[in-house]
Amino acid sequence: MKKKKNLLLIADPDQVHKKMLDIILDETEFKLLDCGSGKQAIQLCISLKPDLILLSLDLPDMHGIEVIEAIRQWSELPIIVLSAHTDNESVISSLNAGANDYVFKPFNRDVLNARINAALRSAAIHETGEPELINGLLRIDLVRHEVFLADELIPFTPKEYNLLRYFMTHRGKMLSHREILKAVWGEAHVDDTQYLRVFVGQIREKIEKNPSIPVRIITEAGIGYRMEVAEIVPLHEQGLLKLSA
Repeated sequence: MKKKKNLLLIADPDQVHKKMLDIILDETEFKLLDCGSGKQAIQLCISLKPDLILLSLDLPDMHGIEVIEAIRQWSELPIIVLSAHTDNESVISSLNAGANDYVFKPFNRDVLNARINAALRSAAIHETGEPELINGLLRIDLVRHEVFLADELIPFTPKEYNLLRYFMTHRGKMLSHREILKAVWGEAHVDDTQYLRVFVGQIREKIEKNPSIPVRIITEAGIGYRMEVAEIVPLHEQGLLKLSA
């Protein structure tokens, strides 16, 4: 079962640097996507919504600063500039345009990984107010895309993760079938309620003590689903949730 990885977009025409990034970035944590032009980078940010972009300033069709400015018109996607330009003007211009960080080439492996993880963590906090989502014994690490139940790592497919994250983000709220399908699968799938039932069933098998009598994700008949807000009770009580009134 595949773990959901952070998607990193590398916008750099230099093939040597791309190969270096392929080698030094942790393949268990990141999925890499390459492109060599500014326009393509912007298009991929719109269509694929990567978790972070590693951006060169020296692109063949437009300056990296222009790419940053274009993305910042509609997205807070983390942007780290990787550049051989070490002058203060390039650094200041990039940060003022909206870049989250600036790393000089050649880069140190450990430093780059630390900068990437810091940017992903900041983005998660910016989006939800915290780097993880917690509901009773259930916890999601938003940076590493991992799900834990009573501190035990539970394997989730990428789509299951996205669905559970949506429930966790909106815990306590009644969510309609169409609302969930649109948010997780997109506009083209708003009527695929049977598809949603299958995935909810798969998630219940992983997080409910008795999936046939769920206490975490509740069905609202004819409407949708609601994730109950819960608090942790002592472990000796077998990990059951004490539901809030």
